[in-house]
Amino acid sequence: MSLDTTAALSVPVLETEQDVLAKAKRSAGRRKRNVWLLRLAIVVVWLGSWELAGRYWIDPFFYSMPSKIWERLVEWFTTGTDFGSIWYQILVTVEEAVIGFVLGAIAGVLCGVVLGRSRYLAEVLAPFIKAANALPRIVLAALFVIWFGLGLSSKIATVFILVFFAVFFNAFTGAREVDRNLIDNARILGATRWQVLKSIVLPSATSWILSSLHVAFGFALIGAVVGEYTGAKAGMGFLISNAQGTFDTAGVYAGMLIITVVALFAEWLIGTAENRLLRWRPQMAADDGRRDI
Repeated sequence: MSLDTTAALSVPVLETEQDVLAKAKRSAGRRKRNVWLLRLAIVVVWLGSWELAGRYWIDPFFYSMPSKIWERLVEWFTTGTDFGSIWYQILVTVEEAVIGFVLGAIAGVLCGVVLGRSRYLAEVLAPFIKAANALPRIVLAALFVIWFGLGLSSKIATVFILVFFAVFFNAFTGAREVDRNLIDNARILGATRWQVLKSIVLPSATSWILSSLHVAFGFALIGAVVGEYTGAKAGMGFLISNAQGTFDTAGVYAGMLIITVVALFAEWLIGTAENRLLRWRPQMAADDGRRDI
């Protein structure tokens, strides 16, 4: 073998950029597949253990079983509930949650940003806001039923209160965390208060506000269900309350499962909207935030 051939064999082959990207894509695909397989395994083990426990060790009258919950879901979605179509019950709860969520989020953002930029006003109103936030929500839901009746208004009021404070404190903190140098430079250049608020404060607080919306919609569903549980004519909370009153444990779990699916779907929608609105963020920062979760 000649020296030229030996030298050629000893030279390492460098990977191209396409090779590196393809390898990273395959690695990400394997990781995503493994994550979903592990999630599926956890669900299968959990449901299987519950089913076996219900058949051999615990009383299914009190704890139910996945098979009985599935039967109740099939019954609801095929023949309906004792109070009408299951889709109508879901629609009522979603309507209450969405209306209260939108109103509470708007009010929370406006009040949070205004008080976040006005320290004097924030100091004046701080004890009143803390006192209102400390009020028990269950008691408020009962009062709203007395004030507004069993219809839509009392549920929206309960949802509004829960969502407002969840969004308000994040918007308040986001408005306070704005870089002071940016505001000072904008004012030196002649920007008005409204221009500073619109061009600097709101974009800077967007991450805080959007992160609060993930939690806030969960609170919206909780508020709607609590309001219906307290007193209603329809809705998933009303359905769960009736199932509890008739000792239908499978019906209680089935209602909870439907609400969970609705919440996960709403979480996906909010996450999609967040990704579209925050495209300006550095990709590495966004990836690091997700990696820690």
